[in-house]
Amino acid sequence: MIERESEKEIKQRQDNYMDEENGIYLIDFLHKIIAIRKTIYKAIGIGLVMGGIVAISIPKQYTVEVTLSPEMGSAKGGGLSGLAASFLGSSATMGDGVDALNASLSADIVSSTPFLLELSAMKILVSTGETMTLNTYLDEESSPWWSYVIGLPGMIIGGVKSLFVQEEHESKLLGKSNRGAIELSKKELQKIGMLREKITASVDKKTSMTSVAVTLQNPMATAVVADSVVKKLQEYIIDYRTSKAKEDCAYLEKLCKERQQEYYIAQRKYAHYVDSHDDLILQSVRTEQERLQSDMSLAYQVYSQVANQLQVARAKVQEEKPVFAVLEPAIVPLSPSGTSKKVYALAFIFLCVVGAISWELLVKDFWTKLKK
Repeated sequence: MIERESEKEIKQRQDNYMDEENGIYLIDFLHKIIAIRKTIYKAIGIGLVMGGIVAISIPKQYTVEVTLSPEMGSAKGGGLSGLAASFLGSSATMGDGVDALNASLSADIVSSTPFLLELSAMKILVSTGETMTLNTYLDEESSPWWSYVIGLPGMIIGGVKSLFVQEEHESKLLGKSNRGAIELSKKELQKIGMLREKITASVDKKTSMTSVAVTLQNPMATAVVADSVVKKLQEYIIDYRTSKAKEDCAYLEKLCKERQQEYYIAQRKYAHYVDSHDDLILQSVRTEQERLQSDMSLAYQVYSQVANQLQVARAKVQEEKPVFAVLEPAIVPLSPSGTSKKVYALAFIFLCVVGAISWELLVKDFWTKLKK
């Protein structure tokens, strides 16, 4: 018992000693902080100035987010095409392929090069009565001053290089196509990269809600571009969904005209033969008349069937168009988005204070010893 009590007393004394030692270290640290308070005040001032400069240098950004819910078609065999087939007969039904497009591809479509190329050539409203292409507007957006400083060496090297090397002629056409491949100049590639950063789309896998976010420096232009992105996205999806049905419809229209002409020709042949042999009652005449009548009836049946299929195809084009419900439209933002100026100021003050304390308490003595 005595040994156990002594062990407890020893452990308690050790704990008390550690607490006292920690308290001494803390008091000593506070004394050192108070001793360098003037340096800390200077660091706060420097951090405030630096944070203010950075906050003022970064252009204001405005963000507009549009939310839409796409309803991708209806059940196969139903809808307008099914209704048309029920009236025209089961023989008029058309095959249904498996849909390869779903809502999850919206983000990939928005970031694709063809989509952004078409979008960059679109005219947008920048302010009341002033319009320009998105491509031109991107040239007018400002950047922080340090981006010009960082890019200055590259500009100088490029300028010197252009004096000795003849640059390739850039395409005057935006996104010149060559056998399915898109040929872009260096400047156009940079613009596409900028648009990919400023225009983003995301899809909620649970609800299939598509959110399109656009960030630009002009609030009016931001809202206009966001609305245009949504409309163009809808056009892309509708064109994809209806392309097969439109091809079938165009083919059936051509086939229907051909079968209609064949029927008219057979009808004229039959009428002409009946008119020219009306007074004759020969068996050969009757046989030829029956043959021509059969050809006319067969031509009409084929024409009628193709015409029915054409009606189903036209109904299917309308049926395949997806319906988009815009839950949150594009609204012109009143306040900028992104990090506020206060956050920049506090961040730089914190970094400067930490740097000053680290220098005075840790690095300064070590640096002095190295000099000696």
